[in-house]
Amino acid sequence: MKILAFILLSLACYFSSSEITGLRPSHFPKPNYSLDSSAESIQLGRALFYDPILSLDGTISCASCHSPYNAFAHTDHAVSHGIGDSIGTRNAPALFNLAWQKELMWDGAINHIETQALAPISHPGEMGESLPNVLSKLQKSSLYPTLFRDAYGDTSITSQRMLKALSAFQLSLVSANAKYDRVVHKTDSFTTQEKAGYQLFKTKCNSCHTEPLFTNHTFKNNGLRIDPEIKDVGRYAVTLQAVDSFLFKVPSLRNLSYTYPYMHDGRFQKINEVLNHYTNGINNNIHLSKELEQGVKLSSNEKVDLIAFILTLNDQEFILTKTNKYPIKILKPKQ
Repeated sequence: MKILAFILLSLACYFSSSEITGLRPSHFPKPNYSLDSSAESIQLGRALFYDPILSLDGTISCASCHSPYNAFAHTDHAVSHGIGDSIGTRNAPALFNLAWQKELMWDGAINHIETQALAPISHPGEMGESLPNVLSKLQKSSLYPTLFRDAYGDTSITSQRMLKALSAFQLSLVSANAKYDRVVHKTDSFTTQEKAGYQLFKTKCNSCHTEPLFTNHTFKNNGLRIDPEIKDVGRYAVTLQAVDSFLFKVPSLRNLSYTYPYMHDGRFQKINEVLNHYTNGINNNIHLSKELEQGVKLSSNEKVDLIAFILTLNDQEFILTKTNKYPIKILKPKQ
């Protein structure tokens, strides 16, 4: 763990966030990372993302837990699975609009996207591989020297280049064409029910799930009962500050139809279950965020209206974008 921390610190010093100069959704705030990566570096990152070569036994890729059909989340299991049928403790978060995030993972353990991939690659319950072994496999492959040359001008394969390419692909995953976005751009309009749900959202939910990203990127305790077997302490494990005990990152409400199950441990399968938790299931504890001390009062009809609005945050175009999916022509050229 200390070795990983040292690598993360060293690479964080190597990398720096640059200001965006290219295209971004006009109604989004300024991102923390550039979206101007070359097509070749994104293509390299895409290949790496879908290739199980990054794992020890060649069975797990990034996409194993982050499927494009689920807005790069995972719906088959409540929590992530890794090599050797190992089972994790947290639900795989969706990967979109990462350019606007400062801390990554449920507890914010990673503070730069170009170091994030080191965590799952080296984790014994995820990919279980070492960085030197990954680089050795890439260097010996018939595919990657060419992809690295296309992206960087020569065939040198380094950890910095690999991590930068992975981040380039993930930063390209921008979801900003849901019905909500079209309403913002005045090319679509809400139904009466969606409009009623939007008004409820603005009074009941917007303080944490702030528009247009539908998260304020903070860490909160939302009154979930502690799993006695896992006892996940949340952000406290990162900061060792008592005030961060049992706090988890506020997720985006975009694409919820594709990213179930919900919460850091995947305990809820349906949006309605989540709303029921906020109306009558909150566990009042000393770590509970102030916004939820009185719960969220919603009638049955209001829940229906609110869900109608939440569904306008689904971005089907993002789910169907071919350039986000498995690059079969690169990884399986003969098929």
